[in-house]
Amino acid sequence: MLRKVLLLSASAGAGHIRAAQALEKAFNELGTVDEVRHLDVLNYTNKVFRHFYSKAYIDLVNKMPEVPGWMYDKLDRPWKNERRRLALDKLNTRPLVKLLRDYQPDMIVCTHFLPAEIVSWLKAKERLASRQAVIVTDFDVHAMWLVHHYEQYFVAIDEARAYLEALGIPANKITVSGIPIDPVFAEKKSKVEMRKKHGLESDRVTILLSAGGFGVGSVEPLIAALMPLQQRAQVVAICGRNEELRKRLTKTAARAKADDNVLIKPIGYTQEMDEYMTAADIVLGKPGGLTTSEGLSKGLAFAIVDPIPGQEERNSDHLLEAGVAIRSNNLPTLAYKLDRLLADGDRLAKMQSISKKMGRPNAARDIVRRVTEIS
Repeated sequence: MLRKVLLLSASAGAGHIRAAQALEKAFNELGTVDEVRHLDVLNYTNKVFRHFYSKAYIDLVNKMPEVPGWMYDKLDRPWKNERRRLALDKLNTRPLVKLLRDYQPDMIVCTHFLPAEIVSWLKAKERLASRQAVIVTDFDVHAMWLVHHYEQYFVAIDEARAYLEALGIPANKITVSGIPIDPVFAEKKSKVEMRKKHGLESDRVTILLSAGGFGVGSVEPLIAALMPLQQRAQVVAICGRNEELRKRLTKTAARAKADDNVLIKPIGYTQEMDEYMTAADIVLGKPGGLTTSEGLSKGLAFAIVDPIPGQEERNSDHLLEAGVAIRSNNLPTLAYKLDRLLADGDRLAKMQSISKKMGRPNAARDIVRRVTEIS
């Protein structure tokens, strides 16, 4: 039995942190280990490196998304840039290396590629005996996730497994688990009851719009683009910790009349995202790995707008190919495309049915069970 498990994430976008939190909750619920710790590895790096990985990345995504997109594609060359990247990472993660060597956990579970690479290097040098599991938090496996010393990869879809096998990863070291999301998403809740609980009308199409945990993207232009909708809809706008945005949207919502086609309901920071997704029909926005997995677990259709070049573009491709999403490449056509979808009830129902089948609401628990079996 595992005694100590260390979960390593990185606050470069919200998804890696949320995936680790979901696993921490699943470990604690299942009670399969004595001790579980979750650390943001960027807290164990120097200030400049930490800034680049977190704030600088978010600024680039918001202001020049083509730059991280170009970097994503440029670096996606399996096994080609690992030595230079490792040299840089080793230089900037010395406090993390010290922590790992002092703590010596039985199992390390990484939801970001940075710690996975450091752990792999330490294992290669026989300076760390811990076993390692790597959780890929997008639908594609970028080259930066590839390491040489690990016990198990966990991936979102079968295509990711096929890709890793083609790169020489043994099939018995790959588990198609889905991306870990909070176990609460596996609980069955009533759409009617959730709409009533959160003050939503029962007979309107409900569109969930999220600003994202780190404020990536802009909600207000999306709200404006939805106003020409001909179908009756209510938009649940999740503003997160952006209180100024919530206040502005509350003023916008107050100007609406009860018989308007589009009603807005702004929501601040919430820990009830599973209930808002249960109440919704469609999730609108960027297809991050965690948000996408949560939406699939609730059988939602997706309306994709402005995916971040790189990983979100690829997530978008998978959703469109599966038939669970539409994509608007410019905001002036968003209402038109949504009206076409909402006018075709059979098409929307089919998208939602496929979405539900793709969902893996128990991914976190499944990963924990598999991790505890690894010897």
